[in-house]
Amino acid sequence: MDREAILEKVISLVSETLDVDAETLTAETEFKALGADSFDLLELVTAFEDEFEESLEDDDLEEIKTIGDAVDAIEKAR
Repeated sequence: MDREAILEKVISLVSETLDVDAETLTAETEFKALGADSFDLLELVTAFEDEFEESLEDDDLEEIKTIGDAVDAIEKAR
């Protein structure tokens, strides 16, 4: 799966989980700007791990501030 496909799936998961329009989301979108709290981020990380069947490193989780950061962490875990 290439980066663009991962990005599309991450955007879809963020849209579903946080109930925001996927059309408004980009790699630069910050989770904080979407009103995501720590519980939301935990829910998203769980969704990412389930979807991509990868375990994200705890150190990487602290660096996830944007959708693009999530894609980076998923790529790194592969």
